Amino acid sequence: MRDLVSEMARRITVNGLQIARNGTALLDVPHLTLNGPGPTLILGPNGAGKSLLLRCLHGLIAPDKGYVEQDGVPLNADHKARQAMVFQQPVLLRRSVAANLDFVLKRQGLQRVARKTRIADLLAQGGLEGKARQAARSLSGGEAQRLAILRALALDPDTLFLDEPTSALDPGATQVIERMILRASEGGVRIVMVTHDIGQARRLASDVVMMQGGHVVEHGDARQVLDDPKSDASRRYLAGGLVT
Repeated sequence: MRDLVSEMARRITVNGLQIARNGTALLDVPHLTLNGPGPTLILGPNGAGKSLLLRCLHGLIAPDKGYVEQDGVPLNADHKARQAMVFQQPVLLRRSVAANLDFVLKRQGLQRVARKTRIADLLAQGGLEGKARQAARSLSGGEAQRLAILRALALDPDTLFLDEPTSALDPGATQVIERMILRASEGGVRIVMVTHDIGQARRLASDVVMMQGGHVVEHGDARQVLDDPKSDASRRYLAGGLVT
């Protein structure tokens, strides 16, 4: 069970966040608070600013204006150390599956016996027990993404950011990864995930952030946003219409 400090880390607040390039506003989010009991999914068309917002939340990109808070204070190195991120295209080391996990655990200071036990547990979570000695870069797309998520979870993060982790996967591989995400959430990991898949949002989300043109056009309980959206932009997107 995670302690009170970890539970407080679930609240992520955006204040006056702005990013512009060559005079064009790419992101403009005056205020946003993410504190749902389960996964937060960020939805919207291509170019809406979803991935850009995710990178700001993780601290990978510094905004031109504004800031992100966790625990009621601006995002700092301690927060970043308790976070992890998985990208659309998994980045794996030129090592075996087990060695990819061992690399992370060793950097955390775990001794060899403890690492071996933890690796076995992680491989079981991802259904990769039979792939431990296989070269990580020879895995299928779904297996590689599972390994990327397991490696992120090996950090024991308070918050896990996911940027369209299933966009290139078939339904079977997507289902496996969705189960991993839900299991991590149920285990106390704060999930913030970008997707363009409305069905996936229905399956996973506790709350939904709808974006268009660098703005948050709606945020709320997943069922309310997906079944009874209040903004025109959300209604058009969820109806499959073109959003500009």
